[in-house]
Amino acid sequence: MSTVIEQFDAVSIKNASIQVKQPDGTITPGTKFGAVGSIEGETTLLELIKTEEGVEVKKKVKPQKMDLTISAHVPVQVVRELFGISNTDLEPGVYAYGADSEGKEFALTGDVIDEFEDVTKLIAFPNCVSAAGFAFTIENGASSVAEMEISLTAYPDSNKKIMYDALIEELTDTTIADTWHEEFDRSLVELAAV
Repeated sequence: MSTVIEQFDAVSIKNASIQVKQPDGTITPGTKFGAVGSIEGETTLLELIKTEEGVEVKKKVKPQKMDLTISAHVPVQVVRELFGISNTDLEPGVYAYGADSEGKEFALTGDVIDEFEDVTKLIAFPNCVSAAGFAFTIENGASSVAEMEISLTAYPDSNKKIMYDALIEELTDTTIADTWHEEFDRSLVELAAV
C-alpha cells in the first residue's frame, strides 16, 4: 500500500527546469530554469451560467489556462529561449531581440518543498509560453541583484490538463520522480494499460 500524505505546507520551490519544444517537434532535455524566488499562479475560468426567468440558477466553471508570475535569477540561455532572443544572421556572440522574436513553447517543472514535514511535491506545467515581452531592471548601487520577473501562460496539454503534481512520498514508480525534470510529458505519468 502506498503512503498517503495528509498535510502539505508549501515553503519553497527548488530545482525549476524547462524542457523546450523545438520547431521540429522535438523536446530538449530539462535545463535549469534558475534560482526561483517566488512563483504565483491564477487560473482563468470559463463560466457557464444557466438562468431561468432572469435568475441565475446554476453555474459551472471550467479552467481554461493559468497565468504564472515567476521571480527568479534566470540563466542567459533560458532567457533567450523564453523570449526568442537569437543570433540568426549575426556574428558569433551577438544576439538580438525585436519584432520578429518568437519565444518557444516549453514545459516548466519544479520541486515544492514542505520543510515542516520534509515532503516534496513535484509540479509540472506541460504547455507554457511567455505571456509578456522581455523586461529587465538594472540599478546602480543596489545592495542586491534584482530578480527577473517573468509572466507565463500555462495552457492545457493535449489531454486538457494545465498542471500536474505528485508528492514524491506517494509515488510507487520511482522513475517518475527521476525523470520529471528531464522528460516530463503525459506519457510519464499515465497509468499503463493492463
